[in-house]
Amino acid sequence: MTDLLEAKAATRRAAFAARKAAHAAGQGEALERASTRLYSVLAPCVGQVMAGYMPIRTEIDPRPAMAAHLARGQGSRIVVPVIEGEGLPLLFREWTPEVPMVPGDFGALIPESGDWLLPSVLIVPMLAFDWRGYRLGYGGGFYDRTLERLRAKGPVIAIGFAWAAQEVEEVPIEATDQPLDLIVTEGGVIRPGA
Repeated sequence: MTDLLEAKAATRRAAFAARKAAHAAGQGEALERASTRLYSVLAPCVGQVMAGYMPIRTEIDPRPAMAAHLARGQGSRIVVPVIEGEGLPLLFREWTPEVPMVPGDFGALIPESGDWLLPSVLIVPMLAFDWRGYRLGYGGGFYDRTLERLRAKGPVIAIGFAWAAQEVEEVPIEATDQPLDLIVTEGGVIRPGA
Protein backbone atom coordinates (compact mmCIF):
# COMPACT_ATOMS: atom_id res chain seq x y z
CA MET A 1 0.00 0.00 0.00
CA THR A 2 2.90 2.37 0.73
CA ASP A 3 4.17 2.00 -2.84
CA LEU A 4 0.72 2.88 -4.19
CA LEU A 5 0.45 5.95 -1.94
CA GLU A 6 3.92 7.07 -3.00
CA ALA A 7 3.03 6.55 -6.68
CA LYS A 8 -0.15 8.58 -6.27
CA ALA A 9 1.72 11.36 -4.45
CA ALA A 10 4.37 11.55 -7.19
CA THR A 11 1.69 11.56 -9.90
CA ARG A 12 -0.18 14.32 -8.06
CA ARG A 13 2.93 16.53 -7.87
CA ALA A 14 3.60 16.16 -11.59
CA ALA A 15 -0.10 16.60 -12.43
CA PHE A 16 -0.39 19.84 -10.44
CA ALA A 17 2.52 21.29 -12.42
CA ALA A 18 1.12 20.08 -15.78
CA ARG A 19 -2.34 21.42 -15.01
CA LYS A 20 -0.98 24.78 -13.87
CA ALA A 21 0.95 25.21 -17.14
CA ALA A 22 -2.02 24.04 -19.23
CA HIS A 23 -4.35 26.39 -17.39
CA ALA A 24 -2.05 29.37 -18.00
CA ALA A 25 -1.80 28.53 -21.71
CA GLY A 26 -5.34 27.26 -22.16
CA GLN A 27 -7.51 30.31 -21.83
CA GLY A 28 -9.36 31.77 -24.80
CA GLU A 29 -9.64 29.48 -27.82
CA ALA A 30 -8.58 26.28 -26.02
CA LEU A 31 -11.15 26.80 -23.26
CA GLU A 32 -13.79 27.59 -25.85
CA ARG A 33 -13.00 24.33 -27.73
CA ALA A 34 -13.16 22.32 -24.50
CA SER A 35 -16.45 23.97 -23.46
CA THR A 36 -17.98 23.37 -26.90
CA ARG A 37 -17.01 19.69 -26.76
CA LEU A 38 -18.44 19.35 -23.26
CA TYR A 39 -21.66 21.07 -24.31
CA SER A 40 -21.99 18.63 -27.26
CA VAL A 41 -21.41 15.60 -25.03
CA LEU A 42 -24.15 16.86 -22.70
CA ALA A 43 -26.74 17.20 -25.51
CA PRO A 44 -28.28 13.73 -24.92
CA CYS A 45 -28.63 14.55 -21.21
CA VAL A 46 -31.33 17.21 -21.62
CA GLY A 47 -33.97 16.91 -18.91
CA GLN A 48 -31.65 15.20 -16.42
CA VAL A 49 -30.10 16.44 -13.20
CA MET A 50 -26.46 17.15 -13.98
CA ALA A 51 -23.67 17.91 -11.50
CA GLY A 52 -21.02 20.41 -12.46
CA TYR A 53 -18.49 22.02 -10.15
CA MET A 54 -17.12 25.41 -9.17
CA PRO A 55 -13.49 25.42 -10.31
CA ILE A 56 -10.73 25.94 -7.76
CA ARG A 57 -7.03 26.53 -8.28
CA THR A 58 -6.26 25.74 -11.93
CA GLU A 59 -9.19 23.41 -12.68
CA ILE A 60 -10.71 23.86 -16.12
CA ASP A 61 -13.92 25.88 -15.87
CA PRO A 62 -17.14 23.96 -16.74
CA ARG A 63 -19.48 26.88 -15.97
CA PRO A 64 -19.97 28.01 -19.60
CA ALA A 65 -21.14 24.51 -20.56
CA MET A 66 -23.23 24.24 -17.38
CA ALA A 67 -25.03 27.52 -18.09
CA ALA A 68 -25.56 26.57 -21.75
CA HIS A 69 -26.95 23.18 -20.73
CA LEU A 70 -29.32 24.83 -18.27
CA ALA A 71 -30.46 27.23 -21.01
CA ARG A 72 -31.53 24.22 -23.11
CA GLY A 73 -34.44 23.93 -20.73
CA GLN A 74 -36.73 20.89 -21.03
CA GLY A 75 -36.42 20.17 -17.32
CA SER A 76 -32.61 20.25 -17.17
CA ARG A 77 -31.31 21.05 -13.70
CA ILE A 78 -27.75 21.69 -12.54
CA VAL A 79 -26.29 20.92 -9.12
CA VAL A 80 -22.85 21.43 -7.62
CA PRO A 81 -21.11 19.36 -4.95
CA VAL A 82 -21.15 20.18 -1.28
CA ILE A 83 -18.76 18.42 1.10
CA GLU A 84 -20.67 17.21 4.15
CA GLY A 85 -17.65 15.79 5.96
CA GLU A 86 -14.46 13.78 5.67
CA GLY A 87 -15.01 10.21 4.46
CA LEU A 88 -18.55 10.92 3.23
CA PRO A 89 -19.97 11.05 -0.30
CA LEU A 90 -20.77 14.44 -1.78
CA LEU A 91 -24.18 16.07 -1.53
CA PHE A 92 -25.50 18.17 -4.41
CA ARG A 93 -27.32 21.50 -4.22
CA GLU A 94 -29.12 23.11 -7.14
CA TRP A 95 -27.22 25.85 -9.01
CA THR A 96 -28.09 28.52 -11.53
CA PRO A 97 -25.82 31.36 -12.70
CA GLU A 98 -27.88 33.76 -10.54
CA VAL A 99 -27.88 31.82 -7.25
CA PRO A 100 -25.96 33.45 -4.34
CA MET A 101 -22.77 31.52 -3.60
CA VAL A 102 -20.86 31.16 -0.33
CA PRO A 103 -17.46 29.63 0.47
CA GLY A 104 -17.49 25.88 1.06
CA ASP A 105 -14.82 23.42 2.14
CA PHE A 106 -11.53 23.40 0.18
CA GLY A 107 -12.27 26.87 -1.22
CA ALA A 108 -15.00 25.90 -3.66
CA LEU A 109 -18.09 28.06 -3.76
CA ILE A 110 -21.44 26.42 -3.00
CA PRO A 111 -25.02 27.66 -3.35
CA GLU A 112 -26.23 29.48 -0.26
CA SER A 113 -29.61 27.74 -0.56
CA GLY A 114 -31.53 25.54 -2.97
CA ASP A 115 -32.88 22.05 -3.48
CA TRP A 116 -30.77 18.99 -2.71
CA LEU A 117 -30.88 16.65 -5.75
CA LEU A 118 -29.19 13.46 -6.93
CA PRO A 119 -27.52 13.79 -10.34
CA SER A 120 -27.50 11.13 -13.04
CA VAL A 121 -24.75 12.94 -14.99
CA LEU A 122 -21.61 14.31 -13.35
CA ILE A 123 -18.88 16.56 -14.73
CA VAL A 124 -15.86 15.57 -12.66
CA PRO A 125 -12.72 17.67 -12.04
CA MET A 126 -9.31 16.05 -11.71
CA LEU A 127 -5.56 16.39 -11.58
CA ALA A 128 -4.73 13.62 -14.04
CA PHE A 129 -6.41 10.96 -16.19
CA ASP A 130 -5.53 8.01 -18.38
CA TRP A 131 -7.13 6.35 -21.42
CA ARG A 132 -8.60 3.58 -19.23
CA GLY A 133 -10.91 6.21 -17.73
CA TYR A 134 -9.23 6.52 -14.36
CA ARG A 135 -8.68 9.89 -12.74
CA LEU A 136 -6.51 11.20 -9.98
CA GLY A 137 -8.06 13.75 -7.65
CA TYR A 138 -6.78 15.46 -4.53
CA GLY A 139 -6.85 12.29 -2.43
CA GLY A 140 -10.02 12.76 -0.39
CA GLY A 141 -11.97 10.05 -2.27
CA PHE A 142 -15.11 12.20 -2.42
CA TYR A 143 -15.94 11.49 -6.07
CA ASP A 144 -15.10 7.77 -5.77
CA ARG A 145 -17.48 7.34 -2.81
CA THR A 146 -20.12 9.44 -4.55
CA LEU A 147 -19.94 7.57 -7.85
CA GLU A 148 -20.05 4.21 -6.07
CA ARG A 149 -23.17 5.30 -4.15
CA LEU A 150 -24.92 6.74 -7.20
CA ARG A 151 -24.07 3.77 -9.45
CA ALA A 152 -25.57 1.43 -6.84
CA LYS A 153 -28.88 3.28 -7.29
CA GLY A 154 -28.98 3.30 -11.10
CA PRO A 155 -27.28 4.43 -14.31
CA VAL A 156 -24.87 7.33 -13.94
CA ILE A 157 -22.62 9.01 -16.50
CA ALA A 158 -19.33 10.39 -15.14
CA ILE A 159 -17.61 12.82 -17.51
CA GLY A 160 -14.09 13.93 -16.67
CA PHE A 161 -13.27 17.49 -17.75
CA ALA A 162 -9.61 18.46 -18.03
CA TRP A 163 -6.87 19.97 -20.14
CA ALA A 164 -5.29 17.49 -22.58
CA ALA A 165 -1.93 18.07 -20.84
CA GLN A 166 -3.34 16.36 -17.73
CA GLU A 167 -3.19 12.97 -19.43
CA VAL A 168 -0.74 10.49 -17.91
CA GLU A 169 0.25 7.06 -19.16
CA GLU A 170 -1.35 5.27 -16.23
CA VAL A 171 -3.06 6.58 -13.11
CA PRO A 172 -2.10 4.50 -10.05
CA ILE A 173 -5.38 2.97 -8.86
CA GLU A 174 -6.80 1.03 -5.96
CA ALA A 175 -9.95 -1.09 -5.67
CA THR A 176 -12.12 1.84 -4.54
CA ASP A 177 -11.27 4.08 -7.52
CA GLN A 178 -14.25 4.64 -9.82
CA PRO A 179 -13.65 4.97 -13.59
CA LEU A 180 -15.05 7.73 -15.76
CA ASP A 181 -17.35 7.03 -18.70
CA LEU A 182 -15.96 9.86 -20.86
CA ILE A 183 -13.17 12.42 -20.68
CA VAL A 184 -13.49 15.76 -22.46
CA THR A 185 -10.52 18.02 -23.22
CA GLU A 186 -9.80 20.80 -25.68
CA GLY A 187 -8.19 18.09 -27.85
CA GLY A 188 -11.21 15.81 -28.08
CA VAL A 189 -13.45 13.30 -26.36
CA ILE A 190 -11.97 10.09 -24.95
CA ARG A 191 -14.27 7.09 -24.63
CA PRO A 192 -12.51 4.55 -22.40
CA GLY A 193 -12.95 0.98 -23.54
CA ALA A 194 -14.16 2.03 -27.01
